[in-house]
Amino acid sequence: MCEKTTVIINPTGLHARPASDFVKAAAKFKSQIKIYNMDSGASCNAKSVIMILTLGLANGARVKIEATGEDEQEAVESLIALIDSGIGE
Repeated sequence: MCEKTTVIINPTGLHARPASDFVKAAAKFKSQIKIYNMDSGASCNAKSVIMILTLGLANGARVKIEATGEDEQEAVESLIALIDSGIGE
């Protein structure tokens, strides 16, 4: 298992478009991936747009990405870098 934390920097949080881009990136990996809202303690499958939207990840929210599987390290590093980049916003 591999995990890492970061903070959402998008001004409007992880709303529909960036959440969709995040899920597309997560779907490229074979590992099981979870995303956690560290402020609320809620978590979900990082490959589900609907579930990510229910986390309410606003600007400044602390998140953890956790992956388990053959490409877990690459998955976590890639998804953290995507969040840290602002996911195109």
